[in-house]
Amino acid sequence: MKYFTIIFLLFNLASFSQTNPIITQWIRNTNGIKGRHYVRGNSTPIQDQDSANVKRVYYSNNWVYVFANGVPGYVTGPFLDGNPSITTSQNAIFKLPLIPQQNTGTPTATTGGNIGLFINGVALFDYRDGVAWNPTSQSLCGGPGNPPCPGGPGASMAWNRDAIVAERGGFDCSKGHPAMGNYHHHQNPSAFKLDRNVISTVCNLYDADGLYVIDSTRHSPLIGFAYDGFPIYGAYAYSNTNGTGGITRMKSGFQLKSMTSRTNGPAINATYPLGYFREDYEFIARPGQTDYLDEHNGRFCVTPEYPIGTYAYFCTVDANWNSAYPYAVGPTFYGVRNAQKVTNITEPVTTYNGNPNAVQKPNELNFYAYGTPDLGFIAVQINDINKVDLVVKMMNIDGKLIKSEIIPAGSTINYLDTRNIYPGIYLVELSLQGFKYTQKVAYF
Repeated sequence: MKYFTIIFLLFNLASFSQTNPIITQWIRNTNGIKGRHYVRGNSTPIQDQDSANVKRVYYSNNWVYVFANGVPGYVTGPFLDGNPSITTSQNAIFKLPLIPQQNTGTPTATTGGNIGLFINGVALFDYRDGVAWNPTSQSLCGGPGNPPCPGGPGASMAWNRDAIVAERGGFDCSKGHPAMGNYHHHQNPSAFKLDRNVISTVCNLYDADGLYVIDSTRHSPLIGFAYDGFPIYGAYAYSNTNGTGGITRMKSGFQLKSMTSRTNGPAINATYPLGYFREDYEFIARPGQTDYLDEHNGRFCVTPEYPIGTYAYFCTVDANWNSAYPYAVGPTFYGVRNAQKVTNITEPVTTYNGNPNAVQKPNELNFYAYGTPDLGFIAVQINDINKVDLVVKMMNIDGKLIKSEIIPAGSTINYLDTRNIYPGIYLVELSLQGFKYTQKVAYF
């Protein structure tokens, strides 16, 4: 019995690297697509020269190496709070643990800057923006336009500012912005316009899509990995940790404190509302309520990519799909944080190229098309993260081709220019790996 058990384990370890999601789930740029950005006042995207999504993936026995510029396939910008930066190439190599490990000691706090990586190579930051309330001077410190904080941003400060609340006016339609060119998300990377309660109008002129579309009827996709190597998912998951019980929204275990004033801090008012600082929140454990997450914003559970279970973080939102603290990971990691940026690879590695012989036929390609002549376009929205380019065709009711476009990998929307098209009934067709999906659109 022991002999056969050892052989079985060795077989699993040998094959695991070919199916490990931290190797296989990246959106690789196989078609040379490049980033795009908006300039304030111009709703036509500008083509960049930096390649989008992930350039290459390598792996060894213990590590995964992800080459990425940090540039998404969706349009970025503009950043309407005066941020002068635009999305620029980071030309980075991210070294992530192949087999993540739980931290059984004191939890490691998240920090400013990169704490994870989305599957398109874009950085994940935690809740903070590097600005804090200084009880000595009774003013903000750190960040552009403020004096430095003693000991560095947020050091020894009692009140650390929440980026999602304080910097909302500077996020683009996809809920991201750059720090010295390093484009990143602090929060659930789904476009503002797709929330049930739209709290930003930036998409009205500078439309984009974000990394994925929230769908309350299906388990959210795997959208990234934290710097401890554990996966990050969107907002919805199985009700029960064993993969049963239907689909439900994952809820943050943190809540706002019941208080009317801050000790040795700024008054609670319209300028500094409750929720403006990280210290306004407290964690409440809820044993047995599996849809509430732990103090790291995750839980151990079955997911589509991990059928035998894994610890996983979730991007939390409220009932209106607006981002909910602590947003993705944090304020501490569940696992041992040992990822890092490196300048080169110093060990033997294997290149991951996917399985060129694999042809996957989805049971259903979830998309919808909409538009009216007054808009001047038909929008085609995908409800999945597409990891390959999708061909979009618009035809008249007789099947004659009118328009043909590409939805690039890592983007979930495209706009078909219809300013020279008569009102009527049209067909929108999407092609994926040889399979075609068609939807009828009434364009009146």
